[in-house]
Amino acid sequence: MKSLIIYYSFEGGTRLIAETMVKKLEADLLELKPEKEIKTRGFLKYFWGGRQVMMKIAPKLLPLGKNPDDYELIIIGTPVWAFNYAPPLRTFFSQIKLANKRLALFCVHEGNFGKTLENMKQELKGNDILSETDFIDVAKNPEANIKKAGEWLEKIL
Repeated sequence: MKSLIIYYSFEGGTRLIAETMVKKLEADLLELKPEKEIKTRGFLKYFWGGRQVMMKIAPKLLPLGKNPDDYELIIIGTPVWAFNYAPPLRTFFSQIKLANKRLALFCVHEGNFGKTLENMKQELKGNDILSETDFIDVAKNPEANIKKAGEWLEKIL
């Protein structure tokens, strides 16, 4: 089954999970990259990131390089920003209309993922959502989360 993992990662946690799954699935990888990223240091990253979520900002993305329509299974991952998915996914969902696809969703967070997965499912109506999960404190517990990612993939397949 031809598989694609689509993700955005701000500080590396979502990237770690996505890259772990790519190895296990032998899938292709598509990282969503904004043309202009917010700064990653200090408290202001929370302010600017939260502002983007609350204002429903959809940052312009660099070219994707892969066509999701070419894949049978798509796994989509995001960090949690202000209890929601990250703004680059908003851009992706508005530009790419996935339909009749087999999807799995995951998010990475440090405490509470709020309505992240529910909001992603709303954006992806018309698809078969096979499974969804969250990964907590990936930077603090990478081994446990890598193990969880492998177990989750086995359930999906």
